[in-house]
Amino acid sequence: MTLLHGIIDYGIMGLLLLLSIIAMAVAVERFLVFRSTCIEAFTDKKELELHLTEKLHILATIASNAPYIGLLGTVLGIMLTFYNMGQSGFMDTGKIMTGLALALKVTAAGLIVAIPSITLYNFLLRRSKVLIMRWEISHGRQGV
Repeated sequence: MTLLHGIIDYGIMGLLLLLSIIAMAVAVERFLVFRSTCIEAFTDKKELELHLTEKLHILATIASNAPYIGLLGTVLGIMLTFYNMGQSGFMDTGKIMTGLALALKVTAAGLIVAIPSITLYNFLLRRSKVLIMRWEISHGRQGV
């Protein structure tokens, strides 16, 4: 069962840490792309839209899946706590509460990854729509 404890602590928490690093890297990269994009250089609206929304799906995927990954860690942690309770026959309530608290930390970590990711996704998506609207205005076209 120490393997399961290691999977929860290092595997799932490590995966959530990796996802948060990826989300931040994508967000920074998109901020830089938006800042350096000259919308006047694009002659086709769809080409501009593809350029601006590239990689945004990564943020959305991380934001929507991080809570589930955290929940998986919590379920595994609770299973581990119940298994340890069953093996010992009797368990001190302090050990039970400690086990459950450690299990819940993974859910909290999943939310800590998801909330900024979805916020960044929404901010970047809005920014891309504004740039596309500016392109439409400058080219005298209505959005479809």
